[in-house]
Amino acid sequence: MMKGAALVLALSLGLPGTRAQLTPSPTYSPPSATQATVTSTATPNAQWETVMGNSLWFYDAQRSGNLDQGTYGNRVSWRNNSCTTDGSDWGVDLSGGWYDAGDYIKATFPLGFTLFALAWGGLSYGPAYDTAAQTAYLDGTLRWGFDWLMRAHPSDDQLFVQVGSLDVDQAYWGGDLGIPGPRTAYPVNASAPGTDVWASTAAAFAIGALLYQGVNWNTSSSSHAPASLANQTYAGQLLKHAETLYNVANTTTQAIYSNSVPAIGQAYTSSGFGDDLTVAGLALAAATNNSAYYVDAYTNYQKYALSGKQSVWNWDSRTPAAFLLFAEISTARPGLPAGAGLEANVSGWQKESEAYLDAIVNSHLQNGFMTNGGLLYYNGDSDEASLNPALAAAALLNRYAPLASSTDKASSYNNYAQSQLSYALGDNPMSSVYMVGQHPNSPQNPHSGLAAGGSNINNIRTDPETEAYVLYGALVGGPLKTDKFWDWRDDWVQCEVALDYNANLPALAAWQLLNSSSDPYYVQVQGGTYSIPKGEPCDAALSCRSGVSKGAIAGAVVGVVLGLLVILGLLWWQRDRIRRWRRSSKFAQ
Repeated sequence: MMKGAALVLALSLGLPGTRAQLTPSPTYSPPSATQATVTSTATPNAQWETVMGNSLWFYDAQRSGNLDQGTYGNRVSWRNNSCTTDGSDWGVDLSGGWYDAGDYIKATFPLGFTLFALAWGGLSYGPAYDTAAQTAYLDGTLRWGFDWLMRAHPSDDQLFVQVGSLDVDQAYWGGDLGIPGPRTAYPVNASAPGTDVWASTAAAFAIGALLYQGVNWNTSSSSHAPASLANQTYAGQLLKHAETLYNVANTTTQAIYSNSVPAIGQAYTSSGFGDDLTVAGLALAAATNNSAYYVDAYTNYQKYALSGKQSVWNWDSRTPAAFLLFAEISTARPGLPAGAGLEANVSGWQKESEAYLDAIVNSHLQNGFMTNGGLLYYNGDSDEASLNPALAAAALLNRYAPLASSTDKASSYNNYAQSQLSYALGDNPMSSVYMVGQHPNSPQNPHSGLAAGGSNINNIRTDPETEAYVLYGALVGGPLKTDKFWDWRDDWVQCEVALDYNANLPALAAWQLLNSSSDPYYVQVQGGTYSIPKGEPCDAALSCRSGVSKGAIAGAVVGVVLGLLVILGLLWWQRDRIRRWRRSSKFAQ
């Protein structure tokens, strides 16, 4: 429990008490994967409802803390209460929240991206959540994440950015009943600043506040009402945290958070904060209708030279979201930029957004390409999670299409988005459906300590032979650039799961429910047609070179080094003879 001044500050910021969630009706449980080959005859499409339902179920499976809290409690029967004393080393309550990926770290920086994407989808495609009976689960998911973020922000400048130590966490492979300690918590503050994480968290709070305000975000890209979960009290709490964190990000010494907190290690290092400040300013402008925030966003957009960038949209790269938010605000709130002394330049932001999206659709990317099997792939960003960048792009394409400057562009954006979603759901050379539990061809061995059921860290792949629990709805990292996929539990590159991997799935399913009657591609995929490729994958988890193992490569390197040392030794031993030979040769010339 919080003590003294920390509690007072937390309450002044609007720390949540009880979670007044909606009650699901009817309740949802993931169906058997065998149902995936049954054509849907319902309206809305029952298969897309399952995609949405499973994608949100995954977040419940990742929950930490007391799982009985909330209106619907714990719907994942094999999960247990865990890490209920997180934050005790600082005298704050950091229980709850989610485990970030296949292990047990809690990480704030990628969580900001996750909650932003989830809330942005709920803001635009609300009726789909309502008709699929998933609004209560969306509400429960958002509140579980936002409530933890509010607890992680107990005072103006203090924001806890990680719980759990990488060295301790990565040495453990097992279920939620044996998670080792110490569960160290790591904050940023005025002495150890984190401009990027302050701003990205502010952006998530702000877009969440806009959703819970319950007002229509009247852009042509979101002609539907937001999901039916308006709550002005909760919206006010989120907005207070957003404004406080944004103010701290702009008035405190500016620095990259992972430089201030070395314990972040290589997990979620940040590359900068200009994009985070820009998106936070735009989200706050939308949530408050305050033109000062818009001026800030536009100033940062120029200061950090964001125009024309072709970066992916992910936890470390928010620039593409800025392009679309500028376009949406110029349409939904034309008086907001004008009131700031800036022209509401709809066509200008169309040009910026379409330059970015056209480069994707027309294969004009500087650092990206289409794999032979049809997956959008960015060198570097896709190497350790190939599906995440592709589906994030799909979500942006769908979202922007109704704002496009021509119907041809709109059609090309939606078609490209469809191709990436279909690839993830079975339209790929492996005939693999990359959502766990969705189809008989789904991955059977996701890299998840929670679900695996084993404890032998030295034999993750086959101990146990069969995953103990089905982690329904989890999107795995995905195939390599060769389109090949090895369903091996120890290959975390291809088989790990993570909060941000799933962040755009609910919105993509929602768009389908509102705009298409066709089944997901996996309905036509025959079960049993996926098989593990021959050979070894070459990736960061199980690296190889032309089929040669790391041990063989290391042996060859050692052999070469020893050979060179032997040659150098012989030369040294014969140095006098060589010197005499060189002199005699010189005189002979």
